[in-house]
Amino acid sequence: MSTTALPARDAALALMHEFTPSDSLRKHMYAVEAAMRAYAEHFGEDAERWGLAGLMHDFDYERWPNASHSPTEEHPAAGVAILRDRGYPEDVLEAILGHASYSGVPRVTRMAKALFAVDELSGMVTATALVRPSRSLHEVDARSVRKKMKDKAFARGVNRDDVVNGAADLGVDLDWHIQFVIDAMRARADSLGLAGTPSGG
Repeated sequence: MSTTALPARDAALALMHEFTPSDSLRKHMYAVEAAMRAYAEHFGEDAERWGLAGLMHDFDYERWPNASHSPTEEHPAAGVAILRDRGYPEDVLEAILGHASYSGVPRVTRMAKALFAVDELSGMVTATALVRPSRSLHEVDARSVRKKMKDKAFARGVNRDDVVNGAADLGVDLDWHIQFVIDAMRARADSLGLAGTPSGG
């Protein structure tokens, strides 16, 4: 593992905000960061390092969306080049490249596998919460997410195969994985805008 000091989260956050005006995309990165930190703790890994990969994995997406899925141009290659110039560790960069299957970079490390496993799933969890009357993560569980996954018309942008294959590659049960990511996101529900409306009780 690299002994290079990790970039500070404040600096990473400032860079992410500079490149990402979209509030929904920022919240997606917060959600993935939360899931990555939780998985790092679960596996006894470095939560700051894993969290950084989650926080920055899509920071260049809005500027270079890469509709053609080029492995060497635009997202995520362009963003990784910027992060490399700023001294981000190679294992973090490798995980970010690997979350895009078209990059051709294999997911070898557990960090890379976790990032791929939580990326699409966090989007599905968010979408499931947003259609609840309360718009709250506290009303979402693995069963409700699985039900929505079966509805092909719901959250069309979420790749179901990536969710299923990501859990398998990480070596965790799918239902357990879904609930684990929900719980990680619940801990950040306020910053994700998914805490719902407080009850008047």
